[in-house]
Amino acid sequence: MQNSLKNLTKEQLLARLEKETKRREKAEKIVSIKDQKISDLEFQLAQYKRIVHGQKRERFEGNKDQMSLPFEMEPETAQKQEEQVKEKLTYERRKRTSAHKGRMALPAHLEVREIEIYPQEDYSDMVCIGKEVTDELEYEPAKLYIKRYIRYKYAPKNKEGVIIGELPTRVIEKGIPGAGLLAWILICKYVDHLPLYRQLQRFKRENIPIAASTLEGWVRQSLELLDILYQHLLEDTRSKGYLQADETPIKVMDKNKKGTTHQGYYWVYHSPIDKTVLFDYQPGRSAQAVEHVLSGFKGYLQSDAYSVYDKIGAREGITHLNCWAHARREFTKSLDNDKQRAGIALTYIQKLYKIEARAREENMDPQQRKTLRLDESLKILEEFGKWMVDELQQHTILPKSPIGKAIHYTMSRWDKLHAYLYDGILEIDTNLTENALRPLTIGRKNYLFAGSHNAAQRSACIYSFMAICKKHDVNPEEWLKHTLENIMTINHKNLRDLYPQNYKKLKNT
Repeated sequence: MQNSLKNLTKEQLLARLEKETKRREKAEKIVSIKDQKISDLEFQLAQYKRIVHGQKRERFEGNKDQMSLPFEMEPETAQKQEEQVKEKLTYERRKRTSAHKGRMALPAHLEVREIEIYPQEDYSDMVCIGKEVTDELEYEPAKLYIKRYIRYKYAPKNKEGVIIGELPTRVIEKGIPGAGLLAWILICKYVDHLPLYRQLQRFKRENIPIAASTLEGWVRQSLELLDILYQHLLEDTRSKGYLQADETPIKVMDKNKKGTTHQGYYWVYHSPIDKTVLFDYQPGRSAQAVEHVLSGFKGYLQSDAYSVYDKIGAREGITHLNCWAHARREFTKSLDNDKQRAGIALTYIQKLYKIEARAREENMDPQQRKTLRLDESLKILEEFGKWMVDELQQHTILPKSPIGKAIHYTMSRWDKLHAYLYDGILEIDTNLTENALRPLTIGRKNYLFAGSHNAAQRSACIYSFMAICKKHDVNPEEWLKHTLENIMTINHKNLRDLYPQNYKKLKNT
């Protein structure tokens, strides 16, 4: 090796040295990149472990030094516990006899049942000098009763023919359930998330024999009736000028898939302007599924970054907005990987949300909110954008690292994230739509799957109106009973009067 180097000229030695230096730099760079990749993979692995195991371990691991539970308590322990219970009971009883100063006033609309209590001693020769009143909020279980219609028949003395009192319209023709009972069953299932088989147990406790197929039939027929109003809601939703969209999966029993379930989807469309919500069930998650509602749609469409929405948003006449809450989540995920950069990004986003909070607190109209955003939010967005570009130009961020993914996510949707500045009616995120999805996700954990594709669509119908009731602060059970009683007799031109928001106006007049 040394002999070969002696035969080289000075220029050849320099060239060889330069080549060797470049090779070493390249090798060091490769090692550095691999070290960074290892760090990123370790971060991802830790994150996945938290997702998969974290809650379960934290929930059930408990104290490692804790002994197994005994079947019988030691006498000394039992005696000590008895003394503690006695002491606590004595304290509670003394506390009850003392005056309570911060109790909230009970609602005035509740029924009051008075119970008069007189002294046990002889007070016949005494004069009443006053009385003390103590209110207690009590509960009485729901009451099932029989509503019996007795229709009298009359026949003229000298003529043929018979007249009889007209029977009111029934929700289920020739069926035994009244509108109030059906409304209660539906609310228990779709608002309180109580599956039908659990409701059957309640009927059994009341010694009322109802078959499971009968209860399922009542629910199906009620929702088929409600579908008349749902179809009007579907048409009205298609005509909105501003919609927020999202989707969530639902398992569905399919006769063509034995031993497994079909993965269907609920697509939810929320109109922030008039606070209406539409759930639409579709078997798939393709662009064709969205077409059922958004075919011919014109206006503002706000969504997450799912590619199907991008295709719809690229059409003429549609302005596509993205959601800042989704962008914020990407930076939150990268906090453990690059706390400094993620913290700076989250600070920018926090400033944007503070401006939105100020607009709500001051009850600004759309024009005032737009002006505020252009004066203050736009400057923050420009600074945020420049900061991200500067960070990328330093070439110190790996594209596949969590912070790299967060920046790429945000910059690739920069125009769509800016789009909420176009109009003061637009929201900064789709959180309102995600809120509408929450009751469905809770119910899904209880009943696990829908019995069929038709059953899933019927559920979409009731979930739509329950979400609207919630947004307009309408009692869903009252609204549902009123709607089931009137939907078959109301003039078709006035059918929209049965919408929850319109029912609230009618009730308040």
